[in-house]
Amino acid sequence: MKRAANLLEQIVERRNLQLAAYRALRGKRDRPDARMFVADLERNLRQMAEQVWAGEFPVGRCTQFTIHDPKKRTITAPCFAERVLHHAIMNICEPLLERFLIDDTYACRRGKGRIAALHRAVHFSARFPAFLKLDVRKYFDSVSHLVLCQRLERRFKDERLLALLWQILDVYHSSPGRGLPIGSLTSQHLANFYLGWFDRFVKEVIRSPGYVRYMDDCVLWGATSAELRESLARCGEFLQNELLLEIKPEPIIGPTRHGFEFLGCRVYPTHLKLNNRSRRRFRRRLQDLEAAYEAGQISEQALQDRATALFAFTTAGGTKSWRFRTRVLQRSTVSGRWA
Repeated sequence: MKRAANLLEQIVERRNLQLAAYRALRGKRDRPDARMFVADLERNLRQMAEQVWAGEFPVGRCTQFTIHDPKKRTITAPCFAERVLHHAIMNICEPLLERFLIDDTYACRRGKGRIAALHRAVHFSARFPAFLKLDVRKYFDSVSHLVLCQRLERRFKDERLLALLWQILDVYHSSPGRGLPIGSLTSQHLANFYLGWFDRFVKEVIRSPGYVRYMDDCVLWGATSAELRESLARCGEFLQNELLLEIKPEPIIGPTRHGFEFLGCRVYPTHLKLNNRSRRRFRRRLQDLEAAYEAGQISEQALQDRATALFAFTTAGGTKSWRFRTRVLQRSTVSGRWA
C-alpha cells in the first residue's frame, strides 16, 4: 500500500474540525467543558488548528475513573477539546487504517460490530468441527508505543502527523513505553490496527480457514484439535516476537458442537445463547433499576426506557433467551411496568 502524505493539512482544515466537534458532542452536550467549548466554537477551532499545526496543542488533559462491570477497568476520559482533536484525526486516518484490516475483524468498524461477529462465529462453527479461542493478556496495557509507531510509519509518511500521534501516545503509560488508555477514540482504532498484523499472519501464513477477531478476542476454526494446537503455538510465537504481546493462560480448544463463550454469548453451530456472566449482569442491572425506581430516584418512563435497552441486549442477533427473560420477569417486583 502506498503511504499517505499531507494528512495534517486535512486534519486542521476548518470543515473537518467542525465535523469533529459535532461528533464529539454526541452524548456530551451537558458536560460543562463541552458547553464552554461550543459557546465560542469558531475561535476555539481556529486556536486548535493553529496549535496543532505548530505542534503546540496540549494533550493529556483527562479524568480517570474505575468501573467494575463486567470487570475492573480504569477509564481515561480526555477533556472535550482533546476529544475534538481525536475525532479530527480519525475522520482522516480511519479510512486509511480501515483499508489494512481484513473482513473478519469486527470491532470499531462501520457495518461490523458485536452482532455481526457473533453471526460469523456461528457460520464458522457450522462449517468446522473444532475451534481455538484465545485472548491477549492485558491487551491495552501491553501495546508497545515503539512497535505501534513503527507500524504506523508503514501507513503514513506525514512526519508531522506521526509526531502528533507519538505525542498522544506518550502521555499515557501503564508501564514504560507501553499502554493505550481505555476511553479514547484514538486508542480504539490504534489498538484495532495493532492486531491487524496478527490477522494477516493468521490468514496469510497459517492460512486458517475460519477466523474472527473482536478487538483482542480471537477465534480460529479448523478440522482437528491437533491442527489448532499447532496454530496456537505459531500464534503465540508471532505475538511475542512481532508485537510484544502474550496470550492469556489456558486458551480453549474444543469441539464446536459443545459451544464456546464469545462476546457475552455461548456460540453453537446452530444458534446463540446468553452466557452465564451476561445473565448475571442482566439480573443485577435490572434489580438496580427496580431499586432506583422504588426509591424515587428515576421516573417510570426512565425505568421503561432503560429496561427496554437491557432486554434488547438479551435478544440482539437472535440470541435464544426467552425462557430466561420470562423467569426474570416473573420474579421482578415491577415487571408489569414494561412487560
